[in-house]
Order: sequence, then structure tokens, then C-alpha cells
Amino acid sequence: MATQTINRNAGIPLDMGWVRATTVNRSATERRAATLGSRRSVKKDWQAAWLLRAITMIDLTTLAGDDTPGKVTRLCAKARQPLRQDLIDALEVGSLKLTVGAVCVYHQRVQDAIAALRGSGIPVAAVSTGFPAGLNPFPQRIEEIHQSVEAGADEIDIVISREHVLRGDWKALYDEVCEMRRACGDAHMKTILATGELGPLWHVAQASKVCMMAGADFIKTSTGKESVNATLEAGLTMAREIRAYQGLTGYKVGFKPAGGIRSAKDALNWLILIKEELGDEWLSKQLFRFGASGLLTDIERQLSHHASGRYAASHHMPMA
Repeated sequence: MATQTINRNAGIPLDMGWVRATTVNRSATERRAATLGSRRSVKKDWQAAWLLRAITMIDLTTLAGDDTPGKVTRLCAKARQPLRQDLIDALEVGSLKLTVGAVCVYHQRVQDAIAALRGSGIPVAAVSTGFPAGLNPFPQRIEEIHQSVEAGADEIDIVISREHVLRGDWKALYDEVCEMRRACGDAHMKTILATGELGPLWHVAQASKVCMMAGADFIKTSTGKESVNATLEAGLTMAREIRAYQGLTGYKVGFKPAGGIRSAKDALNWLILIKEELGDEWLSKQLFRFGASGLLTDIERQLSHHASGRYAASHHMPMA
């Protein structure tokens, strides 16, 4: 698919009427999410094509206390060539020049990632603003954004203050995200809602609306550190708010599920959700990303089975 030109979400004034009018039919949402993987079946060459597309939308991520320059360098090498050369040859996809969507790291490793990715065109994303809890003093959280942007990060994954959602203080949430958006400057801002900690689905829907009105380029389900991370129910709720926001403003906002997405089957379910709810336009790295560290290994394993008819051991396609 050719690269789209996306007009960046400029945000709009806070519309409290739209926020207060939010309703979500939980049982209907759960039923819809439960049928996503059973109503459609993607097999053989089509499945391989979908999985190849999924690779290009992965934010290949390492967010661990033992991250080192060497570990990040190895991860970036995998980002540059996400499939083994023999698989590329067997699938005859060398002309696609596959890479992942981005590499996501802590601020301390931003410059290591930039150095390892130089010339590849792969953006570097930095988690910021007191990731994952978002409970650092607010000036410190803003300064984190400035420092990551100055270090060269192309994208900033920020976390919201969950208490604003839980207390229904939508003005505070709007003002917070607006200031973070200003701090990001030209770097794209992915706004993490931490949906597993927001309570009912209508809170997820309301938080999605407020963050988009405040100028979020993407809305993201989770940090990956919560006890409940990306769920199809939350994703369905957020996708429908993205669609409603586009209808209201004309802006296309991206979506990123993150946390717990480890299998090729998981990836296919998310792609089906996006295709059915938002359309083919969103099936690109400009508007959709997976936040994942282990997903690529299983996708590579499934593609190996497609090429050879046999399942390879996971250590035959290590991440680093």
C-alpha cells in the first residue's frame, strides 16, 4: 500500500456535551468482540499477506530494567530485517523491503536506537511522562517529553493521569494532554489511556474523545504494564470513537493496541477489527500500530510454517 498523507490532528475545543452524551452498550460490545475471530477466517496465502502487513505495523518494543545499548542495537537489527533471509527468499518478498513500524524504548536508550537505525527510515518512539503510572510531578513529565524530543525521538508515547478519568475531571485531562501535545512539537504523540485501569467502557470512550479533542495523533490502549492490557472490547470502543471523531472533525486519529498481543492469531483479530470498524485506510503504519515485543516471533514462526509446511522452534527466529 502506498504511503498515505495524513493531516495531523490539530485538536478542537473541549466539547463537554459530546463527552457527557457518551454511552456504551457493554453486552453488545462484548458479543461483537467475541465474534471477531470466528466470523472471518483468513487462510493460506491471504493469511501470509495479512501477517506480512502486520509486521510493518509493529512498534518493536523493549521496556525493561535490563535494557542496554547492546540489547537495543540487536533489537534495531531485527527491526531493519524482521524476517530471516531464507524466509524472505522462500516467500519471494524481498522487493517489499519489510521493516517494522517503529522501535519503542525508554528515553535513556533513544540515542542508541537512533544510531542503530540511521538510514533505515524507521522512527524511534520514546515512552515518557512518568511511564507507566504517570504519577511523577507534572513539570517533570513535561520536561521528559522535551528531553526525548531533543534527543531525536520521532514519536512520544505519553500516559494520562488516570485520576482525571476516574473523577470525571475532563477539563483537567484535556488541559494536561494539550500541554503534552505542545511539548511534543513535531514529534507525533501517542496517548496511552491504560484502559484496564479506567473502569467501565464508557470511561474508555469518554477518555478517547477528550484525548482526541486535545490533539492526540494516536490513542493507545495500554502501557503493557497493567494487569489488564489490550482487550478487543476496549479496542472496539476506541475504534468507534475514532470513527466518530473523524466524522465530527475530518481528522484521522491512529490507534495502537499494546500489551499481551503475542500471537499471530491475536494480530489477525486486531486487523479484522480495524478493517471492519475503520476501513482499509487504517491498515497502515500511519494509522495503526501494535505495541509488542514477542508478537514478531510468532508471526515469523507462522510464516515459516506457510513456506515450509513445518513449525520451527521459536529459537530458530530469535528476537536478538
